[in-house]
Amino acid sequence: MKKILTLIVLIASAMSMQAQKFALLDMDYILKNIPAYERANEQLSQVSKKWQAEVEALQTEAQTMYKDYQKEVVFLSQEQKKARQDAIMEKEREASELKKKYFGPEGELFKKRTALMTPIQEEIYNAVSEIADLRGYQLILDRASDSGIIFGSPKVDISSEVLSRLGYSN
Repeated sequence: MKKILTLIVLIASAMSMQAQKFALLDMDYILKNIPAYERANEQLSQVSKKWQAEVEALQTEAQTMYKDYQKEVVFLSQEQKKARQDAIMEKEREASELKKKYFGPEGELFKKRTALMTPIQEEIYNAVSEIADLRGYQLILDRASDSGIIFGSPKVDISSEVLSRLGYSN
């Protein structure tokens, strides 16, 4: 039943698309051929490693504090135990907050990625939009991100044209 429904949807889509012009592009191919994208990825990788090392240093410090506490717990008074536990928990909280600050959904890495990638993405979008307007395409699909595309003729792939419009030869 599912196969029949899928077939009907594909046939209906094909019939409605006959009058429309469409093209394919491969965003992975385009991005791999843009040096600014590679540089941005390298920058993100370096800053991510640096920030990860900072977080790991705090986590290691908390673990060390906990191990030391476990070794000395029998010799500590209740007040000293409480103070040590609080210090360990504070260090773990610091590590957690730093991790969230750097790698959280609205963290520094997200902001940096957005700042570096948005101009590149806008440049690609503008080039694709110009080509679509010039050639009269109503639909341009990214074959790299859509697993529903089984085959696409090279005749309708505009990836190289997008790169040329952006000033990159392939």
